[in-house]
Amino acid sequence: MAVTDTLIYLDPDSTLGLQAQIRQKLVDAIMLGTFPEGRRLPSSRKLAEQLGVARNTVVLAYQQLLDEGYLISRERSGLYVNEKVRQDRVGFEGSERQRGALSPRWRQRFRGRSAPEPAFSCPPNWQQYPYPFIEGQFDTSLYPVKEWREASRLALGVREINQWAGESGDADDPMLIEQIRSHILPRRGIQASPDEILITVGTQQALYLAVQLLVDADVPVAVEDPGYPAMRRLLTQRGAPLVHQPVDEEGLVVDERLDSCQLIYVTPSHQTPTAVTMSMARRQAVLALAERNDALIIEDDFEFESNYLNAPHPALRSLDGDDRVIYMSCLSKVLSPGLRLGFMVAAPEVIREARKLRQLMVRHPPLNNQRTAAFFLSLGHYDTFLMHLHDTFRERWIALRRALNYYMLFYVELAPAQGGSALWVRGPKDLDDTFVAKEAARRGILIEPVRHYYASADDAPRNCFRMGITGIPLERIREGVLKLRELFHDLTGNKTETFADARGRHLTGQALRDAVTDTTMICIIAYGDPCTIAIHQGGALVGIAGYSNEDRDQGEWWIENNRWHRRWSRWAWGETGVYDVRLDGDIIKLFDEDGWLIDRAILRRNPVAVDEGAHA
Repeated sequence: MAVTDTLIYLDPDSTLGLQAQIRQKLVDAIMLGTFPEGRRLPSSRKLAEQLGVARNTVVLAYQQLLDEGYLISRERSGLYVNEKVRQDRVGFEGSERQRGALSPRWRQRFRGRSAPEPAFSCPPNWQQYPYPFIEGQFDTSLYPVKEWREASRLALGVREINQWAGESGDADDPMLIEQIRSHILPRRGIQASPDEILITVGTQQALYLAVQLLVDADVPVAVEDPGYPAMRRLLTQRGAPLVHQPVDEEGLVVDERLDSCQLIYVTPSHQTPTAVTMSMARRQAVLALAERNDALIIEDDFEFESNYLNAPHPALRSLDGDDRVIYMSCLSKVLSPGLRLGFMVAAPEVIREARKLRQLMVRHPPLNNQRTAAFFLSLGHYDTFLMHLHDTFRERWIALRRALNYYMLFYVELAPAQGGSALWVRGPKDLDDTFVAKEAARRGILIEPVRHYYASADDAPRNCFRMGITGIPLERIREGVLKLRELFHDLTGNKTETFADARGRHLTGQALRDAVTDTTMICIIAYGDPCTIAIHQGGALVGIAGYSNEDRDQGEWWIENNRWHRRWSRWAWGETGVYDVRLDGDIIKLFDEDGWLIDRAILRRNPVAVDEGAHA
């Protein structure tokens, strides 16, 4: 990425002035190598326009960096990053050395398999982007500060400190164990005794412990493909033979390819990364296969099944009567990634061995944090916060799904998810996910490319990406999707029809009224479900969507200024849509006031009701 393409975002809540912020961010970018040595910076005018500040503010920041030696000026050429600015830093070995690469000296020292580098990482300044559609990033505005402080205050009482501050060996906080056993696990249908629960430093440590205990080069393991990259890296480091099992609309495919596997790793609540929920039939099938083949299952319930369209399913562990399922989840996903508290539920023998292994790394996660979390649960704050989080994420998830369906119907398709915190999006065939993600970031939109979720990058689709809702406020979702639509319109060579170039007869006045009255529009929405809209004489609308007609709405229509007006009770945010209409054979096309194609459907005339009395 060229320097002139790099975005700088200013924090409106910063205590620093605009000039100081600009200087600070430029220095950070230079020292980190984001702005390479010898590259030209944007002009003061261009950067001022990009940041929305006065040009003089940028000029003063540039001048300060010139005085301090970070920049150099070349006559009639502009300002450049000083090539010498990083050479005097301790540890600087020249810009040719790849960041993160091992030198020959250290390569020969390290033993064992080197873990592969993560293929994707979220920008550390993601919160400064206007539209961060990145799943898993924490929205600090949702954090229950008051309630967590209350729990922390109780955990810092004298009696409590006496309990957790001393040496406890490798034991976890019994109060937290009891709260997880009696409070959290029943939500997933799981019953467990205290000796079946181990507290971990997040779900990742639970995965690490399980892999270290159960996997080596002689243990074939099935993983979802696409699937969780960190788990694949853990298994690769152990040398395990991997069976990359495909995923469909019901979750992990269960077939003969799993027969050779001694361990099966699944994310059934909301599959990583497609967000598909494993069906009950598929859950029973994988459990039956594991019993038949004497295999074990790791159930990574990193995100409790928060379905917004249907009721949640019970966890695999709750359906397992043979102690084959090792269940793991976390509090961090709900409260904050920085908390790093997770737990494993398994047979007592597994928990005992995992505890011994954990002791070699860390005797236990900090007991003060465990006690604070225990109070947070016991006081009912967890239940209240979970309900609030569920409602908030449901609202955001539906808003994103609705916006993609309404504004990008002719650009994308959505995987059939029922909930969770992200959507799997498939774009036009000629799009490249990595390129699109970079171009979107330049416009302030963060989306996640998906190539790193696949075992083989060559087999990964190039036109898919993920959009998450955990870090973006509700009020920015529609605007962000509109910005994304503009990007897709530019990148696809304006292939989607606009009103100006669309085929079909422009309908107005009485011709428009005659064409739509007593008809039904038949179409497919972005997430693959069928939809019908009955347009009745007198102005009534009846909409039905879904394979089981599960989503219904009513509305009204009218014609004003030669345009068709439509307003639903719930759909399309309950707002009035104003459309120019073209009819191309039996295809009706609706264009919004900016000329964008919003809807395209088959138009069918409703059958005329037969007056049976006339034939009596």
